[in-house]
Amino acid sequence: RYVNGHAKKHYEDAQIPVTNHKKTEKQEKVQHTVCMDCSSYSTYCYRCDDFVVNDTKLGLVQKVREHLQNLENSAFTSDRHRKRKLLENSSLNSKLLKVNGSTTALCATGLRNLGNTCFMNAILQSLSNIQQFCCYFKELPAVELRNGKTAGRRTYHTRSQGDNNVSLVEEFRKTLCALWQGSQTAFSPESLFYVVWKIMPNFRGYQQQDAHEFMRYLLDHLHLELQGGFNGVSRSVILQENSSLSASSKCCINGASTVVTAIFGGILQNEVNCLICGTESRKFDPFLDLSLDIPSQFRNKRAKNQENGPMCTLRDCLRSFTDLEELDETELYMCHKCKKKQKSTKKFWIQKLPKVLCLHLKRFHWTAYLRNKVDTYVEFPLRGLDMKCYLLEPENSGPESCLYDLAAVVVHHGSGVGSGHYTAYAAHEGRWFHFNDSTVTLTDEETVVKAKAYILFYVERQAKSGSDKL
Repeated sequence: RYVNGHAKKHYEDAQIPVTNHKKTEKQEKVQHTVCMDCSSYSTYCYRCDDFVVNDTKLGLVQKVREHLQNLENSAFTSDRHRKRKLLENSSLNSKLLKVNGSTTALCATGLRNLGNTCFMNAILQSLSNIQQFCCYFKELPAVELRNGKTAGRRTYHTRSQGDNNVSLVEEFRKTLCALWQGSQTAFSPESLFYVVWKIMPNFRGYQQQDAHEFMRYLLDHLHLELQGGFNGVSRSVILQENSSLSASSKCCINGASTVVTAIFGGILQNEVNCLICGTESRKFDPFLDLSLDIPSQFRNKRAKNQENGPMCTLRDCLRSFTDLEELDETELYMCHKCKKKQKSTKKFWIQKLPKVLCLHLKRFHWTAYLRNKVDTYVEFPLRGLDMKCYLLEPENSGPESCLYDLAAVVVHHGSGVGSGHYTAYAAHEGRWFHFNDSTVTLTDEETVVKAKAYILFYVERQAKSGSDKL
C-alpha cells in the first residue's frame, strides 16, 4: 500500500470518472476500493485510509477470507508446503552449531518484516536481550482481551477498535515470550504492530521510520501503561515488591516508577552559568537514553581501517556531550539576576547512572532540504565502559559500579533516515547474534566491533561478591 504502490494503482484506476454515458444516481455514489492482506486477512479501504471492521449484508468479506483459507489448505498449495518443509529442514540443520564439542540448536527466533518494519524488529531484538527488562515482562500474567462471543476466534486487528481493546504491554509481553523459545520459523509481530498504529499515530503506514524515535515512543508508552491498574493492583506496586528493581528506582518520568525507569532511568544535572554576572543555575533532568553528537573533526572518518586522522571513539562522543560549552546567540540564557537574556556556558553531569545505559549516536542531521547521515565509524568497547569521570560525585561510587558491558547494538545501513535498513547485534548467554529481520545468525566479537553503531545498549556490571573474589 505505502511502498510499491501496486494495489494503490488499482485504486487510482478505479477512480477514473465515467464520461461516455450519462451518470446514473448509482454511479455518482462514492466508490470504496478495498484490498485484503492474504496472510492476516485484514481488509483495508483506500478512500477511508483505515481498516474495514464491518462486512457486507451478504458477508462477502468473510467469504473471501474463507476462500483464501481453503486455497491454503487445498492440493493447489501442497507443492508449496512440500518446498517449505524442505526449506525448514535445511534451516534447522544450518541452525545447529558446535559448543564444547557437542552439537546444540540455535534457539534465537527472527521477526518477520511486515513492510519496512526493520526499525521495530531491531529494537525488539535488542530489548529482548536485556535480561532484567525482558524477564519482568515475560513473568507478567497474561491479559485476556477477548471474551464472550469472540473468545477463541481469530480477530482481525484494526485501528478503529476502541482504546480499551488494545494493550501495548500485553502484545510486547507476547512478542518477548515468542523470542528465544527455540522456534525455527520467524515470529510475526503483526499484533504488536497494529497496537503501535493505534496508540502511536506517527508510525502508521509502511514507510521506513527512525529506530531511535520508535524506541523512545515504545518505552514512554510502556511506562505510561504500566502505571495503570493490573487486575486491580497497580503495576508500580508490583515493581516495588520486586526487591532487585526497587532499590534504585527513584528516577521517575511522568509519575510513579516502573520497570522502564528502574532499568533505563538516569538523572542528569544541567549547569548553566551566566558569563556576565556569574550566576549559576542547576536543573535535574531524568533521562532514558543519552543522544551524543559525533564531533565535527571526525566527520570524514568513514571506516575503521581508514588512515586519515585519529579514530573517533565513544569516549570522544561522551566528552563532547559533557564538556563545558558556550551557548550560541540563538540559545541565550534568561539570567534571573541580570533580568535579561545573557551569554552563558552549559555543562552536563550525570547525577545517577541507570542499570542499562542507552547511548544514541546522532547520525542524522537536517540540512536546508533533506536529512543527511553522518557515516563516521565510532569505536566502542565491548566490555568495561567506565562512566566514572562523567559522574557528578564519583567518590560516592564503588570501584565497579560505573563499569558497563555491551548487550546490544542497533545498526543503520544506507544513506538516509527514510530509507536504508536496520539490523541488530546482541549478546545472549556469552554468544553474539546478528538479527536481520527473520534471519538470525551466530557471529563473533570481531564482526560486532566493526559495526557503525547507531544505538548502543550497555548493561551495568554486577559487583562481585566476596566469595567470587576468592
